[in-house]
Amino acid sequence: MGNQMDRLSHLSYAEVPTVDPNGVDAEDGPRIGVSYIFSNDDDELEDGCAVDGSDKDPNQEEKQYDQRDEVECAVYNRDECIYEKSAKSVNLEVYSPENLLNKCKPGDLVEFVATGQYPHWAVYVGDFQVVHLHRAEVKNRFLTDASQGRRCRIVNELYKFKALGQDMVVQNAMEQVGLKDRELSWRNSECFAAWCRFGKREFKMGGEIRIGKQPYRLKIFMTGKQPHVLEFQSLEDMIMEKRRNDHLGRTAVLRELAAHYSRMEEIKSDSVRFALKGNPHSSTSEENVVELVFVICTRSLSKP
Repeated sequence: MGNQMDRLSHLSYAEVPTVDPNGVDAEDGPRIGVSYIFSNDDDELEDGCAVDGSDKDPNQEEKQYDQRDEVECAVYNRDECIYEKSAKSVNLEVYSPENLLNKCKPGDLVEFVATGQYPHWAVYVGDFQVVHLHRAEVKNRFLTDASQGRRCRIVNELYKFKALGQDMVVQNAMEQVGLKDRELSWRNSECFAAWCRFGKREFKMGGEIRIGKQPYRLKIFMTGKQPHVLEFQSLEDMIMEKRRNDHLGRTAVLRELAAHYSRMEEIKSDSVRFALKGNPHSSTSEENVVELVFVICTRSLSKP
């Protein structure tokens, strides 16, 4: 049983379908439900690690960060937009740590970005320092040290929640310095930094009760197409998937989605042919075919 739980912890959303067979919105297109039942903290892929978690070759040249590979998306809690990252809505320009220091004010959220790494978030607390969750410990460091050479930017405007006062944000961050391992209430650096600024329990581990409903929707914008929509039971689950996409980059995410849609179409086509051939006089209805397609798709996508 332990081995099975370990295997489940590494399944992607494509392998754990929770989609309703009738869960299609005329405006948004098909929607897929996602749940991170057992999941590791993504901060295990931190600085000094390659994308597969192994130690990075120090002689390997660092790829230049490309803003064109940003995954643009929006997040909704029911009908309310609570997060948006797109070139149209916010300034996504990145700076060197030294240049960003001239723009930072206490209480600002800072995001460090690098190709092939999860984005790393921190809270600027003044005096050139930040507080951040790094390798299962909340630390107070100089911004330039925390950056580890990565480009960075201020990301106060990504989440649409009302921010706490500047002093309260700094206090929230400083009071957590030194917490580590089992003392922590946040799964990753983004959840920690966002909690400090907005004070919402939904950013904490277990901050929301999972009752089967999926009120959070992550819309991934695709050029010239309808957005791809994923649904989640909790804000924490949504952030995990959003960060996974940021880690992969836009090109890889679009390639993954294209392969997913192609596989779904193949399964659907094969299932319809299977359902309708055999007895031409059968009373198989369109609704029955759709239900059968859903069952077969679910079973097929659940295979490792």
